[in-house]
Amino acid sequence: MHNLEKTKLQIGYIPLLDCVAILWAKQRGFFADAGLNVELLKEPSWASLRDRLAFGFMDAAHCLSAMLPAAALGTDQLGIPLQTPLVLSTNQAYISLSQSLCFELGIQPEDDAAHIAKKLINAHQQRPIQLAHVFHASIHHYCLREWLALADPILAKNIQLITLPPPYMVEAISQQQIDGFCVGEPWNTQAELQGYSKILLSGQQVIPQVADKVLAVTAEWAAQHPNTLNAMTSAIQRAQAELQQLEDVQAVWQMLNEAGIIQFPCSAQVHVERYYFIQNIIRSLVDESSAQPQAQDFVWLTEQMLKWDALDVPEVESAAVSQRCIYPLPSGHAE
Repeated sequence: MHNLEKTKLQIGYIPLLDCVAILWAKQRGFFADAGLNVELLKEPSWASLRDRLAFGFMDAAHCLSAMLPAAALGTDQLGIPLQTPLVLSTNQAYISLSQSLCFELGIQPEDDAAHIAKKLINAHQQRPIQLAHVFHASIHHYCLREWLALADPILAKNIQLITLPPPYMVEAISQQQIDGFCVGEPWNTQAELQGYSKILLSGQQVIPQVADKVLAVTAEWAAQHPNTLNAMTSAIQRAQAELQQLEDVQAVWQMLNEAGIIQFPCSAQVHVERYYFIQNIIRSLVDESSAQPQAQDFVWLTEQMLKWDALDVPEVESAAVSQRCIYPLPSGHAE
């Protein structure tokens, strides 16, 4: 709490389950305990959140991990370096297809990721099938590419995918504007419970267990506010630790409902399986080891950008790019 360079902060987030530690740190007073007065800003899209963070309209944000190497490489058209001291979730992407498409493809419970991809690609050769992800620089984008590549690497590279903010996925599939999507929870569950789509695959069945969302700041902000960043990080780590051990998640559920993140009836009595599924996600977004940013995660993301985005960047040194994405907390930093 001593020598904080700034105490009044604005932290941005997108309505997804993996922003929960930030919201919980605010609700439980952990930010206040650290001497911080935090205002939370719900953003409508990843593009608006990234731009507002990069240009200083917020201090920190719940960000897509791939935004950091994209900023380091300048492929985000901004080139304002971002850094993270803390991972908020690891690979919480899910792939959903419309229920009508699932029926058309004859998808069976025993079908694995490659088999489903083959069925979809066969159908795509007869008529266009439109898939969506949340942002170009995201594990969700690369998850879709890698999944389709299990059946047809050439089509996986050339197929046109569209970008939609997470909360708009349900509306888009309900209006038959898309046939499927890759997004984080709870939007897969909401679309499934409303009868529009079906969750078929976890990203963990397709791509490695890499960082999905991170707490991000600009490198300039981090350099100017090291004590504040340490205090903010500690408060969120405290929330992460409590969420992992929480036996009764009702207060968390109510908070997510009030924040407009969970918008469907779900409990130990209603949609019981989905209730415990989401409860398990809340408790297992990260563990003590995965909450620390790892260079190899950003190496993998950088390599995905080179593989799928045809970057015109000569001899990219993935390791160097990755190190620039990580803010090194002091060795004495305590959770």
